[in-house]
Amino acid sequence: RHALATLDRNALDYYRSGAQDMHTLRDNQRAFDRIALRPRVLRDVSRIDTATKLLNHQISSPICIAPTAMQRMAHDSGESATARAAQRTNTCMCLSSWSTTSIEDVALAAPGSAPRWMQLYVYKDREATKKLVERAQDSGYEAIALTVDTPFLGRRLADIRNKFQLPDHLTMANFADQAKTQVAAKANIQNAAENASGLASYVASQIDPTLSWRHVAWVKSVAKIPVLVKGILTAEDAKLAVDAKVDGIIVSNHGGRQLDTVPATIDVLEEVVKAVNGRVPVYLDGGVRRGTDVFKALALGAKAVFLGRPVLWALKYNGEDGVVEMLEMINEEFRLAMALSGCVRVSDINRDHVRTLAQPRL
Repeated sequence: RHALATLDRNALDYYRSGAQDMHTLRDNQRAFDRIALRPRVLRDVSRIDTATKLLNHQISSPICIAPTAMQRMAHDSGESATARAAQRTNTCMCLSSWSTTSIEDVALAAPGSAPRWMQLYVYKDREATKKLVERAQDSGYEAIALTVDTPFLGRRLADIRNKFQLPDHLTMANFADQAKTQVAAKANIQNAAENASGLASYVASQIDPTLSWRHVAWVKSVAKIPVLVKGILTAEDAKLAVDAKVDGIIVSNHGGRQLDTVPATIDVLEEVVKAVNGRVPVYLDGGVRRGTDVFKALALGAKAVFLGRPVLWALKYNGEDGVVEMLEMINEEFRLAMALSGCVRVSDINRDHVRTLAQPRL
């Protein structure tokens, strides 16, 4: 509520809006309410351990931070504050390549043992794409989350109405050395046509619409760290991802910001998990707001979940401390859901703990 009341409309609508009529955006949250818990009782739950592993790295709980762009619109410390919060709570942060703080500065702001990933798009300029991967590796990032659902930017009506602009004092920090070219986001934003999203010209000029599985193979060939694909929603693509030898899958619909009326991520999670059949870990983002949501996602096969908008609202509320408070609150809810469901370890959570209802039409 604080963020809704205090963010300027330009930033607020960019953060909270989805594609077209925002059916998928709303359903991402509502879908969790269609899943009922099946608790087991008379289990000794006096000691609860929420710790788990993320690509072989121990973290405090399966609640991680998703990549969200331009966090300095919410708080001046932006991505640096979020990274410090991740270190304080010993969880994973995935940095957006469209961050308003550079890859290197985020790493310097929050040194520590908690894993840090970087989200990546494949750009037409392969050398620029490769350089982002190399910078992440050199700065200690431990995985690349390759976004595969964005050959073009979804139609986000709020950005069109607002003629979205990045505030003058901010920039796309990871492209600062190319600021005098069309790679610079601000130049493209300022020249965007009135009938297009404020970022559309930037994305159209840089993200490669020929994106295919051969590009996944190329990213794997230039990366010395694990590569996951982010944006998988079907069993068919999940199987292709395994065939491409990715190191993990993030079930994601881009927070409802790409293709409207695709299913909520929790509704397709089990389909993807079954298709993968344990060959690679599966993660989820989209719609997670409560500890019970985390529990439901794990019961349906996710190894961890990633939070997006809640991080932005917490960042606006109280910077680094706000993000820590939000993560701790959801983790305590998750801990209680585990205890009341009869689980003392994350590995105890399984399919028998949930009952899924019929999926309604959007």
